[in-house]
Amino acid sequence: MDYMIGMDLGTTSTKAVLYDMDCNVLGYANKLYPLYQDQPDMAEEDPEEIFDAVVDALTEVLRKADLKNGKLQGVSFSAAMHSLIGLDADHKPTTRVITWADNRAEKYANEYKQNGKGFEIYSRTGTPTHPMSPLYKLIWLRNEHKDIFDNSKYWVGIKEYIFYRLFGVLKEEISIASATSLFNIFKLDWDEGALKEAGITRDQLPELVQPTEQVTGMHEEYAKVIGIPTDTPFIMGASDGTLSNLGVNAIDPGVVAVTIGTSGAVRTVVDKPVIDPKGRVFCYALTKDRWVIGGPVNNGGIVFRWVRDQLFAPEKITASMMNVDSYDMLTQIAGEVPAGSDGLIFHPYLGGERAPIWDANARGSFFGLTRNHTRAHMVRAALEGIVYNLYNVMLALAEVSGSPKEIMATGGFARSELWRQMLADIFESPVTIPTAFESGALAAVTIAKKSLGLIDDISVIKDYIGETHTYQPNKENYAAYRELVPIFIRLSRQLQTEYANIADFQRKFSANSTKD
Repeated sequence: MDYMIGMDLGTTSTKAVLYDMDCNVLGYANKLYPLYQDQPDMAEEDPEEIFDAVVDALTEVLRKADLKNGKLQGVSFSAAMHSLIGLDADHKPTTRVITWADNRAEKYANEYKQNGKGFEIYSRTGTPTHPMSPLYKLIWLRNEHKDIFDNSKYWVGIKEYIFYRLFGVLKEEISIASATSLFNIFKLDWDEGALKEAGITRDQLPELVQPTEQVTGMHEEYAKVIGIPTDTPFIMGASDGTLSNLGVNAIDPGVVAVTIGTSGAVRTVVDKPVIDPKGRVFCYALTKDRWVIGGPVNNGGIVFRWVRDQLFAPEKITASMMNVDSYDMLTQIAGEVPAGSDGLIFHPYLGGERAPIWDANARGSFFGLTRNHTRAHMVRAALEGIVYNLYNVMLALAEVSGSPKEIMATGGFARSELWRQMLADIFESPVTIPTAFESGALAAVTIAKKSLGLIDDISVIKDYIGETHTYQPNKENYAAYRELVPIFIRLSRQLQTEYANIADFQRKFSANSTKD
């Protein structure tokens, strides 16, 4: 039997999934690593910890393969977008991994948003003006950490760093590149104007390649540890966001993918780059012929975790003692509250927000709280707030690409019966949930199969996904949600005038505030 492996380089863990050649799952490994938040707005990772996780996950998952009587045909990658690592002349890191969640470049992104330069860059690169973008991270480093900036000969993301460590080459595929604000999505090349703003040259960036690019010749020391031949093809793959659409077969016109993991997103696929005149949605490459437009949110499952840890600590302990999932316990509690949480609204902006408001200073809030509300109302309101925000993103996306014909949903929340129904009710649309395991890894393997000539087109992924289940909206809940969603949207706009003020206060007086 021959095998394929899909790798998913995530924000808090790296996953490796072992498949047979028909894309049936044979094995799985997941390696965790910390997110460092030593300062306000910081969100960094250690590149060495991630590299070790990749090697360990590959090594572990291959123990489930019989390579004596089969062959590993290829390994392909999905990776988080917007990461940035500086490398010196010897290719040693000068920074940790500055992740998408790092907001320290907020000041510079806001300046570019205000003076109009940000929209000009967005109109060529497809990446909205926000501190998540490597462009604004570079501008921040150049202005506030000049020693690091000057000592960095190269700038890469986490996937490019992994490939360099394994193979000694600096390559970046266009899907990850298109999420940097440094890549011209119409010319399929680095954007000279953006590079000038960043203060770097194209010689400091990796060679641009297609997602189907194969790399071989792994350093022997790592090939021995992992247990594979040095000539095993590693395929570049694409970004986690674009692969999420492919992984649930949301690649036809009008099909929208909604994903909620730690963060979340609403996306659809078009056949050429599309720019939003209001600058609200991104445009990233899946391949040179398929482009994903949509909006990402910072606040998905991470909000549910905060609710569990801060408001339901006793239940978390009880769930552990009973050997049950604490999140299942909380959704059961939330399910006892009617749709709309009796008028309690939660804005889930616990870590700033990207789409649709693109405000790194955004902060969370409960609105409408009365003496009659309980913790059960608060947990349901938090879950509804996440979905309200995603629905708000879909409204922006619909302006650009038209109303959705079908909604596919995936991510950690998709395991929750309550969340599935809530999504269908708030979106007022049937929602289909594929049962495929780790859709990002499956999509990466599909890209690899195209690269290796094993399939003609990535659309065959529909044959790999397996069973799906569709949830119909409950019309009894429409009345509540139709009234509350507009209030949610209006409030988020009105509160934006004060987000910067409260964020400045928190930076000055927060107990964990430290000087850069």
